[in-house]
Amino acid sequence: MKAKQAYLKGKSVFIVSLIVITITTLTVYLTGINYNRSVTLNLYLSLSIIGTVLILFMTYGLYTGVKLKDNYPKNKTLKSGDYISSAGSFPDIQVPTIDTEDVIIGIVVSFLFWIVTSVLLFLFLILIEAIFWFSIFILLAMLYWVFFRALKLVFSKSKTTKNNLGLSLMYATFYTTLYLSWIFLIAYFSQNF
Repeated sequence: MKAKQAYLKGKSVFIVSLIVITITTLTVYLTGINYNRSVTLNLYLSLSIIGTVLILFMTYGLYTGVKLKDNYPKNKTLKSGDYISSAGSFPDIQVPTIDTEDVIIGIVVSFLFWIVTSVLLFLFLILIEAIFWFSIFILLAMLYWVFFRALKLVFSKSKTTKNNLGLSLMYATFYTTLYLSWIFLIAYFSQNF
């Protein structure tokens, strides 16, 4: 009887990746409280920990012949259309001037103007918060896509590396070096130049 192919779900891999990144960040931060390490040194330490975990995970997956299955919810398609008709143009706002000779009317008008301005500022902050959370959602979706596509490419080699520890370790080391070396190089060049 032939054994079934082992599958890892993409959503689970993404969640575990986020947990590993969070734990790594906390570990580097908490161990560095008593030391005066630079940001670049902390980045090197974080990338080293993530690289080690990535090599171990990929070696295990390649050795056991794991495949990756996408189970992330599909995005709904949006209809293109003209949702904001005047996008890109600055509205022509006529600001009224209030000239009063009575001090009490001036105080009341400025109090009402203060309330209206506060409400508009509050609505603006709600809009900024919505944009912020939407941006985080887009960033997480992009990270998921990168993680999923990168690991799917690695695990496509699992047929040839199944039950071959040396070949699995070689592929895992190659892909980990490929995926992390550019970040090391950016940190190195930003520190030295």
